[in-house]
This record gives sequence, structure tokens and C-alpha cells, in this order.
Amino acid sequence: MVTARKGRGGGGGGAVRPRPRDRGGDGGGGSMAARVAVLAFCVAGIWSAYITQGVLQETLSTKRFGPEARRFEHLAFLNFAQNVVCFVWSFIMIKLWSGGTSSAGRAPLLKYWGVSITNTIGPTMGIEALKYISYPAQVLAKSSKMIPVMLMGTILYGVKYTFPEYLCTFLVAGGVSSFALLKTSSKTIKKLANPNAPLGYTLCFLNLAFDGYTNSTQDLIKSRYPKTNPWDIMLGMNLWGTIYNSVIMFVAPLLFSNWPYANGFEAVRFCQENPEVAWDIFLFCLCGAVGQNFIFLTISRFGSLTNTTITTTRKFMSIVVSSVISGNPLSLEQWGSVVMVFSGLSLQIYLKWKRKKGKE
Repeated sequence: MVTARKGRGGGGGGAVRPRPRDRGGDGGGGSMAARVAVLAFCVAGIWSAYITQGVLQETLSTKRFGPEARRFEHLAFLNFAQNVVCFVWSFIMIKLWSGGTSSAGRAPLLKYWGVSITNTIGPTMGIEALKYISYPAQVLAKSSKMIPVMLMGTILYGVKYTFPEYLCTFLVAGGVSSFALLKTSSKTIKKLANPNAPLGYTLCFLNLAFDGYTNSTQDLIKSRYPKTNPWDIMLGMNLWGTIYNSVIMFVAPLLFSNWPYANGFEAVRFCQENPEVAWDIFLFCLCGAVGQNFIFLTISRFGSLTNTTITTTRKFMSIVVSSVISGNPLSLEQWGSVVMVFSGLSLQIYLKWKRKKGKE
């Protein structure tokens, strides 16, 4: 999605990382009971927001609507809607929490125009992948961002990684690959618009590549303008994302009669004919915006490592919910692949925690 990134990745992460307050490493200060209550609140908020968003995303990509049982083919429209809602949301948050704060030292809106291009293209590829692969497959593929990072680090910069780090990558890569090669149930395939696993996974990995650039550039902006807060970045990214998607979806179809990409006018017409779609899209966007609040709170009170742990477990639960509630049955072998991927991710989190403890 084109929100500020959610602890990423970024998912999607990947939230813009607010600088954690210096609390002496106690995870937020105050009594243990109070800190546990706040952490439970953050976990409940992130899980409920993004698991619900995943269910809505899967519903919009697979369900047939209306008496003619038509699919909502304009999945890229979700990113446009997310841009608009998150732009308004971040504007409100800035007015509520930073109304009297000077803009000095904060990145100007023009600084976001370039990085917003990749932040428009990447998430669109990720959501379009749902036409070709199942939601659980998409979640697994987008959880493997460590693979391109390590490949680029080794090939381009000669970075040497430890054996446990290579083991993490092997587990994630092996799990994603085996899941992709295993036969998908016919029930799941029938729900897809155009089943095409190679294309779907390619779109997911391109999404990761674009997200990697987006995340790095956001960090660069934050380092150059240290007073920039997460809401500033969310506002700037979604302002330009709204502009770009408006041109792609509403201007281009007027200029080109055979415009091959998503048509905003057709998406709006579909929503008018099927109000439940409009409602699902609104809830989808609202979940993304509200989820950012909990991510920012988690990072500021407990740090990015805790946030990564919460979002990783959330992804696993999203697959469970998709399998149980949305009717995407997984075979025993596929569950083995899922466990393999999240074992690798869990080992990665443990290694980060160990390094952090070693520095304290």
C-alpha cells in the first residue's frame, strides 16, 4: 500500500520508522503492568487492522458482485483510494498533534515527488499479483525481502554475511519456492481472475525491489531533515501518490481510447452499481490508515524490533485466517512451506535481538 511504510517491510512492510525515545531500553518506562498493557494494545491494533485489511483485499480480488456476478477488475484503484484516505488521515494527524510546530527542519513536499513514483508502482504490482496467485502465496512472497537485500549486498558491495544469516535466507527462499511449486487446490484456483503463478510471483518480487528503493530513500530524507516525523512523510508520499494515480486512472483514459491500465471511471461506476464494493474499499483504506497509528506507537514506545516481531506474526495469522475463513485450503506440504518461511523470519528476528543485546 501507499502508506508510510510498515516497519519494513513494506510490507507492506514497512512503516516509516519514528525515532524511538530514549527510555533506557526499558520499552517505554512506567510500571511493567502498564508497559504490558500498552504492548497488548499495540499488538491488538496492528493485528486487527491489517488482518481485516487482508480479508477485505482478498474479498475484493476474488469475490463476484451483483446479479451478473462480475469481478472487481480494477484492483489498482485500491492504491488510489488508499492514497486519498491516507493523505487526509495524515493531514488530520498533523493538525491534531503538530498544529503549532514550526515546519523548519522538516522535508518540503517537493522532496517526495521522486520516491513517490516507486511507491506508486511497487504496491500496485503487489496488489495486481492477486489476479494471478492466492493471497497466502502473495503474503509469503512479500515476506522474502531479505533475499534481494542479501543478493545485492553480496554482488554489488561484497558484503559478507554470517552462516545464520544465510540460513535465514535459505529457509525463506526454500519455503517460498516450495510453496510456489506445490500444487494449489482447485478451489483456490477457481477464485483467481487469471491464474498465472510465474507472473504473480514476478510482480511480488518487483514490488519488493521498488519497496527497497522507496524505503532507502525515505530513510535518506529523514536523515537530511531530522525534524521530519512519520506523518510528514505519510502526507508527502500520499499527496504525490494521489496526483500520479489520478493522472494514470482518470486523465490517461481520456487521452488514450485503448488505455490498457486500470480505468478510474470504470472503477467508480462499478462502485456505484455495487455499493458493497465501495464500502469494502473504504474499510480497506481505513484499516491501513489506522494500522499506521499502532505501528508508529509501537516503534516509538518499544522500538523497530518489537514492531517487526508483531508484523511478522501478523502475516502468519493472515495466512491462517485466509485458509480458515476465506476458503483457501492449504495442503500439509504447503503448511510445511509456510512454517519454513516463518522459521527463517523468526531466526532473523532473534539474530537482530541478539545483536541489539550485544551492543547494550
